[in-house]
Amino acid sequence: MSPQTFSNIRKVAIIGAGAGGLTAAKYLLAERYFDRIDIFEQRDRVGGVWNYSPASDKARISIPVPQENANPPVEEPIWHPRGSQDPAGTSGCVATFISPLYDGLETNIPRTLMQYTDLPFAQDTQLFPKFETVLNYLEKYSQELQHLIQFHVQVVDVRLKDKDPDSWAVTRKDLQSGVLQTDTYDAVVVANGHYNVPYVPSISGIPTWNDAYPGIISHSKTYCSSEPFRNKKVIVVGNSASGIDIGAQISKTCSAPLLSSSRSESYFTTKATDDRKEYPPIAEFLPPGEYDRAVRFVNGTIEEHIDAIVFCTGYLYSFPFLSTLKPPVVEDGSRTLHVYEHLFYIEHPTLVFPILNQKVIPFPIAEAQSAVFARVLAGRLTLPSKETMYSWEERNEAVRGSGKSFHVLAYPLDADYLNFLHNWAATAERRPGLAQDGQGKEGPCWGEKEKWLRSRFTQIKQAFAAQGEKKQSCYLPEDLGFDFEAWKRDQRQN
Repeated sequence: MSPQTFSNIRKVAIIGAGAGGLTAAKYLLAERYFDRIDIFEQRDRVGGVWNYSPASDKARISIPVPQENANPPVEEPIWHPRGSQDPAGTSGCVATFISPLYDGLETNIPRTLMQYTDLPFAQDTQLFPKFETVLNYLEKYSQELQHLIQFHVQVVDVRLKDKDPDSWAVTRKDLQSGVLQTDTYDAVVVANGHYNVPYVPSISGIPTWNDAYPGIISHSKTYCSSEPFRNKKVIVVGNSASGIDIGAQISKTCSAPLLSSSRSESYFTTKATDDRKEYPPIAEFLPPGEYDRAVRFVNGTIEEHIDAIVFCTGYLYSFPFLSTLKPPVVEDGSRTLHVYEHLFYIEHPTLVFPILNQKVIPFPIAEAQSAVFARVLAGRLTLPSKETMYSWEERNEAVRGSGKSFHVLAYPLDADYLNFLHNWAATAERRPGLAQDGQGKEGPCWGEKEKWLRSRFTQIKQAFAAQGEKKQSCYLPEDLGFDFEAWKRDQRQN
């Protein structure tokens, strides 16, 4: 039952140069402890899912229906010529991978809450930034990390070394040359994200229906714009952020009303509109020989002549390069297994998984997590025993369930978690030469104002969207009437 402290970790591999990987590198560097930090990124630039994929690329991929496999092979790149160089080979080309971004996408988080502690967005950035702005922001954030990043390098296998069970053999592929290389690392940060493997549920009749009407069923990962749905009868399944936003886009072009199918009221609540008709979940895809492109909902209602169904049903956790890990970190993909505090793989805590959580503000959470695991890997912070960590997992399963809700930390849980991480990092042993008198780089801590904004961000988003073209001139929550200081004064007066 003894606690665990690491003292010999010198080489760290980071998989992915998206928000999670970049943040991890920042905090690891700040420890001034590690001899080698390598970031492996399969794209040719940083940003992860914030890199846009055009419709022509999305049209090249085929998503099985249903799609419930959390362990597909490592994703293959799509190659594009770089400038005027030879498009026939790969040496002069850029490897791209499909991103879930779509035309017109803006964040659903106000930039004042989303930004990193050490890099504010530009003051003239609209309150809910466009995806291009976020990508540029991440590129700016990564400037001091460029020397650590190996681009066009795809990690294909990570496993414990046979003769040294405390070390990791990391095998990666140079995508341009095809050459494989394996090196040993003392710790691995798995920051490949969880928006890669789409989830399309298995509903009664869906395989036969899809075979009879190919191309009608799609997933939000392949959505680019509403134009292909013009004058069509459309069902959008799911009402989380992407379902609400994509549905709003499609409702402007499809045959009215848009049919919206969901299990419960949306976390991103919206007002009822005339161009949208709400339905419960689909219970059955009806036999093609008896109906014309028809589905039956759980309330018994049947809709026929469906032209398109877009599943905005999320993604599965997937780590294809960890296929030899025992016990496995994923099974059905609804959550990760054997991971303490949504972060450390319990059997071997030198394997770390940042930003697993859902319905959180990712960038600040990534910072708070990185502040903790950087201190742990540098030997300044202690982890509890395996028994204690497994007890934590069991308690959380009892409270949140053992499925996809396990990693969901909707407000105020995310605020509590972020501040818990901040306080945990603050208990680390001080080390001469580090910032803040030896304490090291500090992660965020939310006070009353941040919590106030967090609790209202869906209302702020609705007010922002209602501005139409004027929203581009909305830079702060105060521009929309969400003034924390004014609210606080009112509270005191009342």
